Amino acid sequence: MSPGPRERRGGPRRVFLHIGLPKTGTTYLQQVVWGNRDRLLADGVLLPGFGHREHLWAALDLQERPRLAKRHPDAPGTWRRLVDEAAAHPGDVLITHEFLCGASAEQAARAVADFPGAEVHLVVTARDAASVVSAGWQESVKNGGTVGLDAVMAGRAAGGPEFSMRTWDLAGVLERWTAELPSERVHVLVMPGAGQPRDLHWRHFADVLGIDPDDYPAPAEAVNPALGIVQIETLRLVNEHLPRYSAHERGVWIRGYLAEDLLARQPRERGGMPAHHRARFAELDRAAAALIAERGFHVLGELSALTAEPTGPPGREPDTVTAEELLESASRLVADIVADVRASTGDVPPRRGNP
Repeated sequence: MSPGPRERRGGPRRVFLHIGLPKTGTTYLQQVVWGNRDRLLADGVLLPGFGHREHLWAALDLQERPRLAKRHPDAPGTWRRLVDEAAAHPGDVLITHEFLCGASAEQAARAVADFPGAEVHLVVTARDAASVVSAGWQESVKNGGTVGLDAVMAGRAAGGPEFSMRTWDLAGVLERWTAELPSERVHVLVMPGAGQPRDLHWRHFADVLGIDPDDYPAPAEAVNPALGIVQIETLRLVNEHLPRYSAHERGVWIRGYLAEDLLARQPRERGGMPAHHRARFAELDRAAAALIAERGFHVLGELSALTAEPTGPPGREPDTVTAEELLESASRLVADIVADVRASTGDVPPRRGNP
């Protein structure tokens, strides 16, 4: 679409709303774009706001979440600030946060309507439902959650609306967000599978934005690594005894220190989805693939990966974790915390991780 009249008014030419889903490589993609923000702007793509956290606030603000001001006094009104900044840019705009996928149909329609005259594109990153839910539940525990996986499957939110079937159901998210958009402006990026290039997800994302992926260095290592099933169960039980933390404190102490520092150092055994839930996820995957095909959305990656039979070992189910394993993990955790406290006095070097 020619941007002529729109550009003369100072508004954006195209607006890309990357809405997740959670646990579909969003952190990886966001690390690339925020780490190369100036280069992206030189290519004509604006990331409005001061950083990733403001896009998180905007996602919650769009959904009119109560208690948003408790996150930060500046959090309320963030969506409008990003929209206003975008309106002053004559090129392309990217807004990216996985919490956006929790918006209602009315909120999604309002988000699209906030960019009148611009060509709005929806970017949805996807993977099979069982993997999304299993990883999403783990993410909720890393953020202070105490709900077990079976309780999540029974309909209980695992730690706020972001960690629930509402945000993990690909077909449901697409139905809520796409009513006002032409099919060719809905881009579904299926996460690469084993054996595919590590940067393929980024290359697909860059293709949608219309930029050269080789101009942007992508992380060599995985970001936001998964914990082992024993360690995630240990953390879930620890969370039950922790005081009520703010979102910032949870990020620093539970997610950052306990999960991604101390527990991530322990030997890891991958968790898996209980067998009695797999049929439900297979149905969700079939519904999503059928909707994508029927609506003719633009797909990058292999759509068949959503409905493919899983290969390899299924991973351990949470209820197979033994008390002895939990005790061993907790003992290592306490030992590392004591070592860090002792090192903070300057008496001894900090720990170097468990052998």
